Amino acid sequence: MTIATLNEAKLRAWIGKTESSSDTLHAKQAQLMQLTLDRDPSLQTGDALPPVWHWAYFLSAAPMSQLGRDGHAAVGEFLPPVSLPRRMWAGGRLVFTKPVYLGEPIVRKSSIKDVVLKHGKSGALVFVTVLHEYSGPDNDPRFTEEHDIVYREDPSPEVSEPATVSPPENTAYVETITPSTVQLFRYSALTFNGHRIHYDRDYCKDVEGYPGLIFHGPLAATLLADLAVRRLPGKVLKSFTFRAVAPLFDTQSFTIHHDGDALVWAQTPDGGLAMKASFTY
Repeated sequence: MTIATLNEAKLRAWIGKTESSSDTLHAKQAQLMQLTLDRDPSLQTGDALPPVWHWAYFLSAAPMSQLGRDGHAAVGEFLPPVSLPRRMWAGGRLVFTKPVYLGEPIVRKSSIKDVVLKHGKSGALVFVTVLHEYSGPDNDPRFTEEHDIVYREDPSPEVSEPATVSPPENTAYVETITPSTVQLFRYSALTFNGHRIHYDRDYCKDVEGYPGLIFHGPLAATLLADLAVRRLPGKVLKSFTFRAVAPLFDTQSFTIHHDGDALVWAQTPDGGLAMKASFTY
């Protein structure tokens, strides 16, 4: 696949396409998230939902007959019909205006903000940016989110692994995360995520060329946002921006770090940067 075989005009015609959905933030789902993070299920109706835990709500679903080879719903309805086989969560930017509370009905309005074609060492890449706007009763704005999705070609044995990116050096606090297949399964179930890279080891190795199951990008971002909040109890996040740099796998423990100021990041077992996030209170 090359950029020449991708119809840029057709893909960019999706810019501006919108959809709307709604969900009630039931406390049970948040309690299941707490259990997935190995915590007591203490959240109750009326409590504020922790930052980025909204990914356990607004679940999209498609019939089995409409799924692609990777377990995701086939593109071409709301998302543009990108003909590249690998899909990844590349990052996002969130701005929080007001908290959302468990038990509340919340509306999400989504729109395709941008579609960009690029060419890297691994071949053609398509970046899709989706804007989500969340509001409470009476159209009360709560927070916005820009979600970056990247589509890639299948791995080629002729392409070398990307160079390791060095993480920040000023670690003030560090925790070790030991992933498990059960935790990955639970998070996939909580978010109704059928992407096979998180539970089908043979697919990961034989089709996508990974050494193990991939630790969910949103779950890594959840751990980073949680660390930012826990390091300064009582503070409320105003913004949170994160970018995935390298994948994490279930085969080895990794670490998450706080610089004591406004950066958090995840490091691969060999010390490279996996995900980096900045935030404001």
